[in-house]
Amino acid sequence: MDVLALLHHYLVEPVSRQFLGLFDLNGRLCLVFLLSSYSVAYCLFRFRKSRGLTDALSFWRFIGGGRVYLHRSALLDYRYYFVLAILKVALVLPIVGLVDPYVLRSADYSAFFTNLWGARSQVGDNLTLSLLYGLGVFLVKDFTHYWGHRAFHSRYLWAFHKVHHSAPVLVPATASRTHFLEEVVEKLSDTICVGAYAGLFWYACGGEVSRYTLFGVTYMVFIFNGLAANLRHSHVWFSFGPLIERVVSSPAQHQIHHSDAPRHYNKNFGINLSLWDWMFGTLYVTQSTPETLRFGTGDQDDERYLTVRDLIFTPFVDTLRKILPVQHPDNLPKTDLIRIFLRKLRL
Repeated sequence: MDVLALLHHYLVEPVSRQFLGLFDLNGRLCLVFLLSSYSVAYCLFRFRKSRGLTDALSFWRFIGGGRVYLHRSALLDYRYYFVLAILKVALVLPIVGLVDPYVLRSADYSAFFTNLWGARSQVGDNLTLSLLYGLGVFLVKDFTHYWGHRAFHSRYLWAFHKVHHSAPVLVPATASRTHFLEEVVEKLSDTICVGAYAGLFWYACGGEVSRYTLFGVTYMVFIFNGLAANLRHSHVWFSFGPLIERVVSSPAQHQIHHSDAPRHYNKNFGINLSLWDWMFGTLYVTQSTPETLRFGTGDQDDERYLTVRDLIFTPFVDTLRKILPVQHPDNLPKTDLIRIFLRKLRL
């Protein structure tokens, strides 16, 4: 593969695909969902302005203005949104590819159950089955993401998830501020768990069942992305109220998750559903009155996540400092820590 082909494969194509994602209904950052989210924000602004519940003089100020959307952290998020596309092609897919041959597929599970219990007659693909299958896939993925999210808040994985929490301001693009290793884990867990569910479902139906879609998008994804999902990473407080928030996660609940206040630590891990938080004791419900929040991971990290390089390499450095028996590791440069780690691997 020549240089131009390499550039096209690892740079031009990923960046172009990421840009076109702004018009893809399968992604939360699609312009349609951005517009719907900020339409909700505008309605909130008009409502609160009419009742004297906000001192913002304009909608731009209400959503945060330049202090949020032109903050250096937000500008980093805009850049990283495209860099992550390159990392997925250069690192995520190759790493997943190493494990992928050993992952069982839906057909493998279906064949296993057929050998175990015998073949079943074909039920046939119909709307009811498509809706149930799509709902099941959504629930399995959301449940898997909840536990994956909790796992990344544990001691040795936190350094990688901290990349996401390091943002002192929240904008929709902050959703893409994730470390590439977290992307690897998510992709593998989705493949394994959804594969097992689909195999069992297909066996029960006697054959494959397709998911019902709206405008070419899985209907559950379309519905939840339409529920002002982009306001989760914003400074617009939008609570669903204590009753609904025991099942569906609101933008306010995810903002609580990003808060650096101790009372908010390890709360609201749910992605779309807060049902899992309610079931497993990590739920924090909100009220219509906004709470005063500060985002980020504390003043000690203000200068540690300022560049794309910091987002990629700082987690490795922090993890090495935890696991390597090095004297005074905090005084060692990042390059020295990595060099010591590689030397130990060779031994």
